[in-house]
Amino acid sequence: MELKDILEAILFSSQKPLSAKELQDILKQAGEAGEGESKEFAKIKAAAITKALETLAEEVDELNRSHRLVCVAGSWQFVTQTEYAPWVRALVGVKNRPTRLSKPALETLAIIAYRQPITRAQMEEIRGVSVDGVIGTLVERELAEVIGRADGPGRPQTYGTTQMFLEYFGLRGLEELPDAEELRQVPVTRPEAPVTTGDDDDETPDQMSLEEVTEAKDNDAGKLAETAAEQAEKAEQAGEAVEDDEEEEDYDDDEFEDDDDDDDEEFDGGEDEAVEEASQTS
Repeated sequence: MELKDILEAILFSSQKPLSAKELQDILKQAGEAGEGESKEFAKIKAAAITKALETLAEEVDELNRSHRLVCVAGSWQFVTQTEYAPWVRALVGVKNRPTRLSKPALETLAIIAYRQPITRAQMEEIRGVSVDGVIGTLVERELAEVIGRADGPGRPQTYGTTQMFLEYFGLRGLEELPDAEELRQVPVTRPEAPVTTGDDDDETPDQMSLEEVTEAKDNDAGKLAETAAEQAEKAEQAGEAVEDDEEEEDYDDDEFEDDDDDDDEEFDGGEDEAVEEASQTS
């Protein structure tokens, strides 16, 4: 008899998920009762139990059965495959599920999950808005809880996620949360093109990675800079042209003034000669 077979029988008969520590206690109690081969597994370590459960989960997946073995929030249980949900729902009925979390609640919960332990003031500093109502909702739904106090003025309360948080999102532990590098690799969808009267054979817009989005922004910024430089150069050339026109106008005005002076001198000279002739005749 193998350990994984014993664990499978225990989990199959259990009405709730069981952790490796709880399974270890069950094996120990059975060994103390001294029934059959139970004494051989009475001193099994929790690490060995976890390894046997992982092996069992792989074997069940390979069989492609209607159920599978999963570990959620550190506890193991058999669950049915999602494609059999209509028949299972008809058997057990539809349970009243709580309303979905709002977007502000999800944002605040994500901040708590990645930055715990964290104070309310730190959450508000990150989000830029008050989180009083959101925190109350998360605590009421048992997704977040007070886990201590910060070493600061007033010793404010610090918040963290709960066991229910792991069960709600189907996580084995906080280490399964996607890291920052994985989040950067999430593709960014381009906005849909406006509706036109062209052909309907347009291809579906491709998705852009974060690097492509950044590169596109840099290219747009470069084009704007080039355009601004061209406009500045044109404005400078226009300014020089205006200055040249003003200089030409000043030069023409000087010529007209010189011509007027010469005419005045000629007129004055002719008048003096006429007066001198008149005096000689008399």
